[in-house]
Amino acid sequence: MHYFIGAFAIAAGVAMIIKTEWLIQNFGTSAWAEEKLGTSGGSRIFYKLIGLVIVLIGFLLVTNLFEGFLLGTIGRIFPR
Repeated sequence: MHYFIGAFAIAAGVAMIIKTEWLIQNFGTSAWAEEKLGTSGGSRIFYKLIGLVIVLIGFLLVTNLFEGFLLGTIGRIFPR
């Protein structure tokens, strides 16, 4: 099942990167992103970065490395 979820996440992330302008037109800009990431293109960069993170999570799910990644990064903060 994680293959399908990962493939869907990859497709959604790629669509988010490609269709950034559509996202801005339908959901608007982010005031925080405009302030912190640039004057006029901050929201575009923000949407693309979120899409990239979703693609990376999708690849981790497809390759079954998601749990190992979580244990290796934040697993030290929250031990079992």
